[in-house]
Amino acid sequence: MPLTSRNRAPLTSPHPTPHTPRRPASRARRRTAQALLASAVGVCLVAAGAPAEPLGIGDPLFPHLGNPGYDVQAYDLDLTYPGSNDRPLEAVTTVDARITAELDRINLDFAHGTVHSVEVDGEPAVFTGVGEDLVITPDDDLDPGDSVRITVRHTSDPRPADREGGWVRTADGLALANQADAAHLVFPCNDHPSDKAMFTFRITVPEGYTAVANGLPTAVDRAPSTTTWSYRTRNPMATELAQVSVGRSTVLHRTGPHDLPLRDVVPTEHRTALEPWLAKTPAQISWMEERVGPYPFATYGLLLAEASTGFALETQTLSLFERDLFTDPALPAWYVESIMVHELAHQWFGDSVSPRTWADLWLNEGHATWYEALYAEKRGGRTLEARMRAAYESSDGWRAAGGPPAAPKPPEPGKKIGIFRPGVYGGAALVLYALRQEIGREAFDRLERAWVVRHRDSNASTADFVRLASETAGRDLTGFLHAWLYDDTTPPMPGHPDWRSSERAVTEEPGPHGHAAHRPDEGGE
Repeated sequence: MPLTSRNRAPLTSPHPTPHTPRRPASRARRRTAQALLASAVGVCLVAAGAPAEPLGIGDPLFPHLGNPGYDVQAYDLDLTYPGSNDRPLEAVTTVDARITAELDRINLDFAHGTVHSVEVDGEPAVFTGVGEDLVITPDDDLDPGDSVRITVRHTSDPRPADREGGWVRTADGLALANQADAAHLVFPCNDHPSDKAMFTFRITVPEGYTAVANGLPTAVDRAPSTTTWSYRTRNPMATELAQVSVGRSTVLHRTGPHDLPLRDVVPTEHRTALEPWLAKTPAQISWMEERVGPYPFATYGLLLAEASTGFALETQTLSLFERDLFTDPALPAWYVESIMVHELAHQWFGDSVSPRTWADLWLNEGHATWYEALYAEKRGGRTLEARMRAAYESSDGWRAAGGPPAAPKPPEPGKKIGIFRPGVYGGAALVLYALRQEIGREAFDRLERAWVVRHRDSNASTADFVRLASETAGRDLTGFLHAWLYDDTTPPMPGHPDWRSSERAVTEEPGPHGHAAHRPDEGGE
């Protein structure tokens, strides 16, 4: 969306704050003079040549998402919550990046906030907003191999934008739901999962509020009327997986397998009712570890928000859920627990191993749906075979409506979450079932373990998965998997020649970010 009156980056010049410059002093002096000139004449200076423009990395589905020419190493987010979730937060976002191509400008994705100032390596820089990009012009070109620190002082607006995502306003504060491209509605970033980075959070809140974010706590600094909570990740993270919770919450602590620290964030008044559900997490982690190997992060937990979102979300180390999921008496226990496992499975598939492009989304959702289905079967839901047969019957319809699992059709403009269709949930899990039928359980289980080890803390593509599957099976599976991943119609299911699919209307709709692609009344308790 355009940077309009409420969220446009104003064309003003910044004022420096003390910082040790990383670039040569002569360049710093030139940048300072240029910024002061911009302030004097009230315009934004841009480099000579072509006008500033929004860029992208050429993602097959979203070509304008992300930005080329640099690799973010770390984000530092400093947020101040004003005590009301209908007022903007004051924020400072610091981006440490390594330059990978010669640049005369740096583009960050950012919209839905006001930019007060920008610094590059501690010196003022000029900037402008173009489309959903914040375009920064340093004094001199940046060369491959350079390290650069960009500091942006801005607001972060929790009021609704003209599309979903970003801040979620809860009954007593805020949470985040950034998938697929909404992190840049919250903070300036390179908003594409292929550029993972370390994160540090500092959240200052009024007395009586608790702030929690991804990673492990590092400090709690109390002042007479405010508290600043600090957190840091130990593993790189995609921007879409960032989580910040502010509310009148209680943080519950317990220990998981191998002394893994677990923390859950719950509305204080519902703590007693929610505790029995949260106590199930250690056993669920052990169940997943038996199938795919050690949990990949330094902590885990559930954030139960007082909000109506319609989805659950695998934000890294702190999965987001609606509180009502756990207190609705109409939902059977097996269903609720399987949704918990769906988001837990994402910590391996989607968070630790992140997609290289958004067309690789099936690797996230297919695996999470697969382990959700296995767990549902264990807890009293439909058998895996019954669920896969039902998915097979709908598969041609899913492919016609949304494309095959690894080649989803682009969503409507401005609705990127439209890629979260049944075909990347149940349809993608069906691909995994077909693969297991083809190569056998023992080889399939080895493939799953090898996948999360080989690509831990990095990005992987569909081609990577096909390659590793062939390597694990000891034969070329390219043709077999290509048909399952890319054909317009569903191939015959190995071992089940009687299964049939049709293009009938799809009736099983998943939530947009992570609910199961089935209904909770389909069998079980």
